[in-house]
Amino acid sequence: MNSEPIPLGKALASFDALWSPRIVTRVNDYDVRVAKVAGEHVWHVHEDTDEFFLVLDGELRISLREPEGERTVLLPKGAVFTVPQGTEHRPYAPSGAAILMFEPTGTPTVGDRHEEIPDHVDATTGHALGT
Repeated sequence: MNSEPIPLGKALASFDALWSPRIVTRVNDYDVRVAKVAGEHVWHVHEDTDEFFLVLDGELRISLREPEGERTVLLPKGAVFTVPQGTEHRPYAPSGAAILMFEPTGTPTVGDRHEEIPDHVDATTGHALGT
């Protein structure tokens, strides 16, 4: 990883792909990933880990399927939210957004269980910044 500060705006400007996170750094056994998102992701579940979101720009919505029923949380720029492990969820950004996520290194972007992956979603464990 880089031993110099990483401007997030510059990191985000280095790629155009949507739903295709870039790993900007690592903290212990966690990746810090940034992504550009627009439209819908896929319903998925991370069985063994929480998923942390910080909205850097735009607005992100996350639909959740919980024991009490389905709900959607709205995250404006600057908001954070953690999806608890084992919770089926689907992020989406009708007008586009830039997000930062913390996930254990090697965590697939489409979780351990998921619906069919649409062409616009990159099923990855994150790409190195600059790729």
